[in-house]
Amino acid sequence: MTHVFHRSPRNPLPVAVGGNGAYIIDETGKRYIDACGGAAVSCIGHGDVRVLEAIQQQMTQISYAHTSFFTSNAAEALADHLCAATSLPLDRVYLVGSGSEAIEAAIKMARQYHVERGEPSRRLVISRHQSYHGNTLGALSVGGNPPRRKPYAPFLLEEPKIEPCFAYRYAHAGESADDYANRAANLLEDKIRELGPENVIAFLAETVVGATAGAVAAEKGYFQKIREICDRYGVLLILDEVMCGSGRTGSFLACEQDDVVPDILTLAKGLGGGYQPIAAVMCSKDVYETITGGSGSFVHGHTYSAHPLACAAALAVQQIIRDDSLIDNVVARGAQLRERLLARFGNHPHIGDVRGRGLLQAIELVEHRDTKEPFSPGRKISAAIKKSAMDMGLLIYPGSGTIDGASGDHILLAPPYNVDGETIDLIVEKLGHAVDAALGGQ
Repeated sequence: MTHVFHRSPRNPLPVAVGGNGAYIIDETGKRYIDACGGAAVSCIGHGDVRVLEAIQQQMTQISYAHTSFFTSNAAEALADHLCAATSLPLDRVYLVGSGSEAIEAAIKMARQYHVERGEPSRRLVISRHQSYHGNTLGALSVGGNPPRRKPYAPFLLEEPKIEPCFAYRYAHAGESADDYANRAANLLEDKIRELGPENVIAFLAETVVGATAGAVAAEKGYFQKIREICDRYGVLLILDEVMCGSGRTGSFLACEQDDVVPDILTLAKGLGGGYQPIAAVMCSKDVYETITGGSGSFVHGHTYSAHPLACAAALAVQQIIRDDSLIDNVVARGAQLRERLLARFGNHPHIGDVRGRGLLQAIELVEHRDTKEPFSPGRKISAAIKKSAMDMGLLIYPGSGTIDGASGDHILLAPPYNVDGETIDLIVEKLGHAVDAALGGQ
């Protein structure tokens, strides 16, 4: 008997009672390798005493103060750290409680920016199909995940969308990477012209697409072309790095590897590593000064924004990433993970693609490797692999609807940044057994 309204009430869940490094332990004592960080959250693993001590220390000072009355040393220190962690000119930080909240704040910030500039007709946010930006109604409106949107369609705004930059599924046969990147980016210009530049607030995209399509990085040059298009029409560029940021892909911000500077960027998940709920919106000096030099106030806020305990925890997590040189480990172990996945699945008849960046990697499952034909959605292949893996003590993140929201399956991996090489090998070994078990040893 439980009084908790679980996500899937018909499927009883084991009770997690402990966590240690890359492992979660349930009440029976069974140990699970957390190879997905829950949802790419647990970036430094579980049970790090340095974070616990930081939270305890903050509690001896102040646990809560509303941001309409006070700032806190924890919030100020965290913002300083985030701005110093990147060389990109993003020098203001707005702190909230979740990735969905960060996306909502980013969209409102972009809208207010244009209003302050005397362009109130700008009201549309262009995003991409097969994207995910959060589960609130506003975030769902700009997201491109059909199954999550469908039950709430009557409540959602129909924001315009374009194709993602997803070479495995969208590049033409024989098309070069450069040509495809240009063609995919030019879809944005076509859409802006169709809607009228005077009506468009921003273009919103995940720098590396997370759970909806499975660790899809854009082709080289795509985001640089996107930046040029946004500048041409006075459209802001918002990059969603809720999943791929905070070091997950081998640099503090994933967009640093794409040589692009957004106007606004969102972080969550790896920001606090699961120790406290927290997220952040980083913005350029221009966005900040346009609002503060205009009305002088950002018309937005949440009760638990910049919560001191959450800020203290996140700062400790980020300091550990820096002090333990964990981004270097992300690069090394990410290369190892990709190499092992390619060795195990590169010629597998039912694995069509191995992709990702850093410690955000995925495999795409197909009925026929040569034709890229997906499995029938009714077979629920990714869910079956998740179950097999969990039985073997491995936690992975399954995805379905990779192609169009209904068809296509993938498995996402996002182990902690401090994972060792032996554990990487064990993750791939167990995943191989789980895939074979779910597919009948094919």
